[in-house]
Amino acid sequence: MTRFSVLDLVPVREGGTLAEAFAATTDLARAAEALGCDRFWVAEHHAMDGIAGGATAVVLAHVGNATSRIRIGSGGIMLPNHTPFQIAEQFGTLDALFPGRIDLGLGRAPGAGPELQRALRKNLHQAAEYFPQDVVGLRALLTGDHDLPIIATPGMGAKVELWMLGSSLFGAQLAAKLGLPYAFAAHFAPDHLDAALTLYRRQFQPSEALDKPHVMVAMNVFAADTEAGARLLASSQQQSFVRLRTGNPGKLPPPVEAYTETLPATAQAMLAHIGQAAAVGTRAQVRAQVEAFIARTGADEIMLCGATYDPDARIRSLELTLDACRAVLAG
Repeated sequence: MTRFSVLDLVPVREGGTLAEAFAATTDLARAAEALGCDRFWVAEHHAMDGIAGGATAVVLAHVGNATSRIRIGSGGIMLPNHTPFQIAEQFGTLDALFPGRIDLGLGRAPGAGPELQRALRKNLHQAAEYFPQDVVGLRALLTGDHDLPIIATPGMGAKVELWMLGSSLFGAQLAAKLGLPYAFAAHFAPDHLDAALTLYRRQFQPSEALDKPHVMVAMNVFAADTEAGARLLASSQQQSFVRLRTGNPGKLPPPVEAYTETLPATAQAMLAHIGQAAAVGTRAQVRAQVEAFIARTGADEIMLCGATYDPDARIRSLELTLDACRAVLAG
């Protein structure tokens, strides 16, 4: 049975504050928990005015205190930005605070220019080359399955669920080799979705953590009482995508009616391409689109994404989406 979870980037909207963004994230996490979602993940981004999840472990502690049952985790931590030891300490601390609830999704992309590299005091491109070794080292710090010269405390013995994240064949291959669950970021990079899932399932090697392949796929979902209302909700994130891809990122803008109709053909094509991993519309329309996406991917889990300018509208969208998804599961 397919399970459903939520990814939040802690969006900062135009005219809004960081405090409001964090409050909206906790409200969304509470709603996700009440609606029966399995997980609530936060993604690491740096030096972006419109995304407030940079100190990911700190945000997760905030979310953990606001909830009681839902699993919380990173979607993901970009490991080249850190040392494995630091992440073992951070997520070992989270596991001690919220036992049995912590996921650690790991990504390779440094996603940083020279200014951020200097700020982090890291050669991120070189660090990305060591990503496979660092994943293995991080797992050893948590599990203690190797003799180590130093022990992470907190960290050692933490029951953290490791995930491999990716949007290419590299992550799929590494997840298969290490026997980890695999989450594909189709919500912004759907190009290699089908090939990556096929490779992961074909090459999967069982591990102590996982005996068979386990796939999660992220998709953008915007649901409202009318199709026009859903398309209006989606327009804020669409604007953010276009601004990011054209080198002008910023805070999450207010929705714009008929936004895509105002765009040049290249931008419309970009949004249509991303839209292959999206569901936008009424409850019935979302049900059909999610059902088709599950049939395409065979996903064990779907990660629901999609920032809205009005935080309450995202909670309402999640309510409609989960209602639609339950209908999918019921057949």
